[in-house]
Amino acid sequence: MDVAVVDALIRSVAETEILPRFQHLDGGDIREKGPGDLVTVADEASERALTARLTALLPGSTVVGEEAVSADPAVLDRLLGADPVWIVDPIDGTANFVAGKPRFGVIVALAAHGRTVAGWIHDPVGRRTVRGRLGQGAWLVGADAAEAGTRCVALPPVAVEQMRGIANIRFFDSDMRRQLTQRRERVAEAYTQRCSAHDYLDLLTGQAHFSLNNMIKPWDHAAGALLFAEAGGHAAKLDASPYNPTDRTGGLLMGPDPDSWRALYSALFDA
Repeated sequence: MDVAVVDALIRSVAETEILPRFQHLDGGDIREKGPGDLVTVADEASERALTARLTALLPGSTVVGEEAVSADPAVLDRLLGADPVWIVDPIDGTANFVAGKPRFGVIVALAAHGRTVAGWIHDPVGRRTVRGRLGQGAWLVGADAAEAGTRCVALPPVAVEQMRGIANIRFFDSDMRRQLTQRRERVAEAYTQRCSAHDYLDLLTGQAHFSLNNMIKPWDHAAGALLFAEAGGHAAKLDASPYNPTDRTGGLLMGPDPDSWRALYSALFDA
């Protein structure tokens, strides 16, 4: 699978289905799937287009899309089968998109036999993509998807008190949220963006040392966890086990390397 071809496909869908609707949504274009969980006509149109074009690109493949799973949770079980599966977040950061803020993106991963083998994170407004395949590195590409790009390298290890990163704590239980709120002072900076795509772009472009999440939906993390590992970073669940796109619980912590991951985990979670 040529990562540049998929990149060009994602960019094309973003140009035709997402960007024309950005800052031009009407009230009827937005609805709630659940409390605070928004979906727009742009999400739905993007997922339809990506589903059709990605499966045509790889005959025999199937798709696990965020909106398809919202309509039928059994779609997630496709990740357990033998067929190659595209994992699609048609607009990550929908709340930002609805608010007219540019921190949204498109995330696509390709999985086989329960393992992520390729990933793409596209920033439509910034016209940049990080893309990569298992064992072949992660690469940042600008406006021209045909370019080879610049190799992404995770930030080098530093002491915990010097780390800057993303702490998405709202899906932890109330006791753990209180603890993490207090312990965020142990790092140099902890912020949130409400957009996994931009969280991973920060990790992959030297803006952040770490990220923390408790909700690990595959469309949010399958591509990013692979790309961060390909950039030399360390991604693991909160029990220190490897992350796979079939995982549905367990939290996820990213750090520059295994030693700094353990130091960060200890600072945030140990008694």
